[in-house]
Amino acid sequence: MLLGTVVGQVWSTQKDATLVGIRMLIVQPFVNSENGEQKSAETLVVADPIGAGIGERVIVVFGRAARHVIGQGHDIAIQTAIAAIVDGMEFEGGRSFGPSADTDPSH
Repeated sequence: MLLGTVVGQVWSTQKDATLVGIRMLIVQPFVNSENGEQKSAETLVVADPIGAGIGERVIVVFGRAARHVIGQGHDIAIQTAIAAIVDGMEFEGGRSFGPSADTDPSH
């Protein structure tokens, strides 16, 4: 699993038949630093079966777990999917984060 922030959306008119009707989002991994969240240079394209929005923090799952979340069995051309939208999180030392950068408690 991976914590990430939705930073964009992908549209595609031509795709594998198993992906028709599946919304695709761009997610950037969440990096917890001493001075707050830092953005990673990496991004992932993930299937979104639950309706996450840009700016929201999410939990991304991979492989078999992703196909299970999508709910279309093993014969689907996807390896990553959003399994949850984060309401909040707290790290060691009491640092906490909200569902988006805009809602983070100030420290």
